[in-house]
Amino acid sequence: MANLKEIRNRITSVSSTMQITSAMKMVSAAKLKKAQDAITAMRPYAEKLTELLQSLSATLDGDVGGSYTTQREVNKVLIVAITSNRGLCGAFNSNVVKQAKLIADSYSGKQVDVFAIGKKGNDALCKTNTVIGNKSEVFDNLTFDSISEIAQILTDKFISGEYDKIEIVYNQFKNAATQIVQTEQFLPLAPVKSDSPVSTSDYIFEPSKEEIVLTLIPKSLRTQLYKSIRDSFASEHGARMTAMHKATDNATELRDQLKLTYNKARQAAITNEILEIVGGAEALKG
Repeated sequence: MANLKEIRNRITSVSSTMQITSAMKMVSAAKLKKAQDAITAMRPYAEKLTELLQSLSATLDGDVGGSYTTQREVNKVLIVAITSNRGLCGAFNSNVVKQAKLIADSYSGKQVDVFAIGKKGNDALCKTNTVIGNKSEVFDNLTFDSISEIAQILTDKFISGEYDKIEIVYNQFKNAATQIVQTEQFLPLAPVKSDSPVSTSDYIFEPSKEEIVLTLIPKSLRTQLYKSIRDSFASEHGARMTAMHKATDNATELRDQLKLTYNKARQAAITNEILEIVGGAEALKG
C-alpha cells in the first residue's frame, strides 16, 4: 500500500485537475449558448435560400448554373475538413479526420487533397494527405465576410478546373451531447431531385429568373459553408462541455476513492502505533 504522503499528493493532484475540468466545462457551456443561438437562427435562412434556389432552377430549361453545375470526370478531389483549433473535446476532431480519410480512400487512384479549417484537422491530416491550405485563424473572428473569402477560394479552384469535385466534412450540431459527422457536396451543384410537383404560381420576377439564379448560387455557396462552420463551432463547445463534465465526474470519483484509501491507511498506521505502544508497555511490566 502506498504511504500516506504519496496518497495525499495524488489527492491534491486529482483535486487540481477536477477544478480545471470543471472551469472548462462552465466556459464551454457559456460559449455553447451563444454558438447554439447563432446556428439555430441561421438554419431557417439557409434552408429557405436553398429551397428558393431549387424552386427557381426547376422551372428553368437548360443548364442555368453555368460553371457551378459543370459535371466533369472526377480525377481531382478536394476535401474541406472542418475541425477545431483546440483539443479536450472527446472524439470531435478524430471523427472528422477519420471520415476525411475514408472519403480519400474511396477515390482510389485519384488525386485527393485536403483544405483544412481548424488546426487539429490540419495537424492530423498533413501526416497522411496533401493539405493545400489551412484557415485555422477563421475561428478568431467568425464572420460571414471571413467565410465568404474561403468560399470564393474554393469556388475559384473548381471553376478553374483545378479540382473536379469539392466535398465538406464537418460535425453537425444536434445537441450538447450529440454531434453528427456530415459529408456534403460543395461543388459541382447537384441536380435537384424532388418528387413534388413544381409550383406553377404566376410570379413576376425582376430581373429574370436566370439572373436571379446566377446571383443566388454564389450566395448559396457562401451560406452553405458558413452554416457548416457555424455547426462545427457549436458542436465543438457541446463536445468539450460533455467531455469536461465526464472528466470532472471521473476526477471526483477517483478523489473519493483516494480519500477512502488514505483514511484506511491512516487508520492502519494509528492501529499499528497503538499496538506498538501496548506491546512496549506490556514488555516493561514483564
